[in-house]
Amino acid sequence: MTFPEIDNASPAAATRLRRQLAEQAIAHAAQGHWADARDTNIKLLEMGPDADSENRLAKALWELGELGAAREHYQTALALDPTNRIAVRNIDRLKTLLNVAGGEKTIPAKEGSKAPVRIFVEETGKTGFAHLVELPDHRKLAQVNPGDAVELAAEGNRLVATSNGVRIGFVEPRVAARLLKLMADGNKYLAGVTALGAVDVRIIIREVYQDPRNYGKVSFPTAAKSTDLRPYTKGTLVREEEDLEDDLEDDIEDEEIQDLDRVIPPEDTTDEAFVEEPDELEEP
Repeated sequence: MTFPEIDNASPAAATRLRRQLAEQAIAHAAQGHWADARDTNIKLLEMGPDADSENRLAKALWELGELGAAREHYQTALALDPTNRIAVRNIDRLKTLLNVAGGEKTIPAKEGSKAPVRIFVEETGKTGFAHLVELPDHRKLAQVNPGDAVELAAEGNRLVATSNGVRIGFVEPRVAARLLKLMADGNKYLAGVTALGAVDVRIIIREVYQDPRNYGKVSFPTAAKSTDLRPYTKGTLVREEEDLEDDLEDDIEDEEIQDLDRVIPPEDTTDEAFVEEPDELEEP
């Protein structure tokens, strides 16, 4: 990649360039262009130490399979900011992964392993949040990151969630029961990890196709909101666990979220979003 010259730049120009590079780094990560994200964050760090850039660089290196180098940059971020929650959590997760991998490197992230950004836009009736139950061993769970795509499949009367080839649990029954009926009649859904911790995994699920047989049936019934579309991300899911976690869970773990004042916390789509409602809309 080529970057603008930074030598002899005025303070205002340097600040503007830093902001532009940060936006580029975030965009590359959101698109899964991890090598470009790595290079852009390296260029940012040439302009001076910065914990956010260290976190983003670590994330890019992690996705490229450079586990040892990723851990080093998270440690640098922590040294710059001892209260950095992102660095603390990921240093611990990488310790587990390094033990599992048995070396400093592993296979880079597969193409398509990240959920498409569009599913992280909350739309009334079309999207909902769910917790997963019966989580796997923490060593398997350590291979999953916020922003990863999740495949949903019926398994008897349960809805199993898989990410990166790893079974990461079952969708909680209150959500699964309704979705299983709709999926049986042809509806299709995409899902992605929004937050995860040692004992908690939360996903967002989006209806991407409604079968004609399900006309009038809402996947995620909820009370009417002031707007039908709520931007959940804007070039998101790589600033790594920070603002996304703060707004989506307030309890345990990717950042890359902007316009945070417009993000809808999960409390707005909890039990009330899944109350029993008639499947068919009443005719006027």
